[in-house]
Parts: sequence; C-alpha cells; structure tokens
Amino acid sequence: MAATQTAAASPRGSKLKAFLNAASGNANPAREALTKAGFDLEEVQPREMEKRLKQEIDRGTKRVLVAGGDGTIATAASVLARNDIELAILPGGTLNHFAKDHNVPADLGQAALVAADGVVVGADIGYVNDCVFLNTSSIGAYVTFVRVRERFEKYVGYRIASFFALIRTWAGLRAFTVTLEVEGVKKNYRSSLVFIGVGERELRLPTLGSRVKNGKRGLHVMVVRGHKRARLFAVALAGIAKGTKEAEKLPEFDDFLVESCRIDLTRPHATVGLDGELKRMVTPLDYRIERDALHLVVGPPEGDQ
Repeated sequence: MAATQTAAASPRGSKLKAFLNAASGNANPAREALTKAGFDLEEVQPREMEKRLKQEIDRGTKRVLVAGGDGTIATAASVLARNDIELAILPGGTLNHFAKDHNVPADLGQAALVAADGVVVGADIGYVNDCVFLNTSSIGAYVTFVRVRERFEKYVGYRIASFFALIRTWAGLRAFTVTLEVEGVKKNYRSSLVFIGVGERELRLPTLGSRVKNGKRGLHVMVVRGHKRARLFAVALAGIAKGTKEAEKLPEFDDFLVESCRIDLTRPHATVGLDGELKRMVTPLDYRIERDALHLVVGPPEGDQ
C-alpha cells in the first residue's frame, strides 16, 4: 500500500454501484452483505466484468465496488488503473491476499461498510507483458508448491500442508535456463524458481509469500539458482525457517527490489503463475510496477480504528 492516503468524501446515503462475480464461491453471502448495506447490486458473469466496468467509466461513475477473488479484482484493476474512479473491494476468493495486504476486512459485512465510508489510498499493481497481477507472479517450482499446499491444507492445516508441498515439489524439481535483465544488466541462471512479488515479500512461515508489513515498495524478484536438489532443499528450508534474510546468505539465492525487469527463458512460450492462476505467455517476460495505479478504498489505519 502506498504511504499516502486521504479521507474520502463519505458517499453514505448514495446508491453505490456494486458488481458481484456471480460465479464466485461466496456469491450468496456477498449478495446478502451488499444488499443489506444498500448497494446498487449487479451480478455479472466473469467474462462480462471488464465490459461493465468500462461502461461505468464512460458514465463518469466516481466509485464502484467489485466483489470476488483476486482474479476478479485483477480484472477490475486492469480496467480501472490510471483512471479517477475509486475501487472498493469485497473479498470473495479463497485467499484474498490483496484485500488482506490493504486493510480490507475479511468479514463481508464490515468490508461493505468500508467500501462505503473507507479512506482512499494509492495502491501499486504489477504487470507482466500486458497482464495485471496484484500479489505475486512465479515461474517454476513455486506454482507446483502452491497447488499442492492448497490441496493438503483442506485437511491438515497450513504448516503441515506447506511441509508436504515442499517435499512433493522437491521430488519433482526441474531446472531451467533463465536470463534476468535488471537496469540493463543481464544475469544468467540455471534455476528452478523465479518469484516476483508486488512489494517486499517474505519467505518465512506462516507468512510464506505474503507482503512484508510496512515493507519496501517495488517488484521483489527472487531467484533460486542451481539444480542440485540437496542444496536447493537447504535454501528452501533456510527461507521457510528463518526468512528471506537468512536465505540471502546462501550463494544459491539472489533477490532484487526493482521497478522493472525482463526475464528470458530461451523458449518462445512459458507457463506463468499470476496470483495463483496459470497463464501461457509469450517470452520474454517484461515485468514492471505501476505505483499508485489504483484509487483503492480501504479501512482506516489500525491506530484509528
């Protein structure tokens, strides 16, 4: 979240427009919360969300609410970035990292109230080529890790699921050639994982992959070098047990905080993780951050609550 924030002129009493992803897993409780809060609610299929938001921009709407998971919010961000329209969100996905990172309540009723009367801040978003990502992008092992962890987490909890996911990912580990270009300087790696986060990110459990609270802004690029499983396993354990700072001491780990970078994988296409979803993309991959790209409606600072 950007450091600068302003109090919004309260729109309480006005009929705020809200778009609900009708296919989201919590559509029913989200509908109830938004109706109770008095929003002008419209249920939209995912494929229609971009079109409807563009129509609201053309109408001169000052603020909209979008209810759904990070994928839905990313769609809204891609449309509303660099526009004057304010974006309020109702977290409706599985993890809702973007909402958590930006002080939007997980409780849907409270989130609806924040959407009406919250403060407005500038929020950073990331791009890879022309695709928006709100939280993280990854190439290689991290995609497998997240998939397996989420599958196990339903039954055994986050910590144990993370351990099992780490073992499963390590067993099937594959290395690839990557060229990373930062500020005109190219570095070549044989890597099994490249991870890019919007804002400074953490490796330590239980906040693995989460944004560091009050961390630095920029794209946090992490590269795990090499292909020997024993050493890469040691890097992973160092990060998970003691955090990024401990992993940085190992020669197999590089990380950078940058405004932009280019990743070339020496092949014409690559499968890229974007906020937990996979997308087939043309290489090279050009990453950049857009600072304060969104006028995001959030809860008041913790000390003001």
